[in-house]
Amino acid sequence: MPRQKVVAHINQWRTLASDNAAIRARAKEALAGADTHYSKLISKAYEVIDEATTTANLGAKTAGIKLVMDLEKTRIDMLQKAGLLENKELAEEMLEIERKQDILVNILRDIASEYPQIRDEIMRRLSQVSKEQEVITIVNNV
Repeated sequence: MPRQKVVAHINQWRTLASDNAAIRARAKEALAGADTHYSKLISKAYEVIDEATTTANLGAKTAGIKLVMDLEKTRIDMLQKAGLLENKELAEEMLEIERKQDILVNILRDIASEYPQIRDEIMRRLSQVSKEQEVITIVNNV
């Protein structure tokens, strides 16, 4: 199978997976399971450090401390990547909502310009919901 087809299939699957609530739920479960697993591994690494301290084995203690640091780093990276994905999804949703809002505002402005009898009411209502920096001009004599 050509590489382009494989990439297209992967992208299609990603799109389907990101829109599927069941797959998202499984991903959250997997993330929680991995986090629990890392906690257990870190706990065991601390046991190794305690044992190394008791037996005065400096090499094992140093290796145990490095292991804890590596495990914590890997766990934090995993959790940050998962968080970044969620933030990216929220940002994309916000952009889509803003895009749709802009389209609706433009539709209402067009209607207001075509039908002067309802223009003032539409513009008044638009100004109530518009962004603070956005200026909406009401023209009375057209």
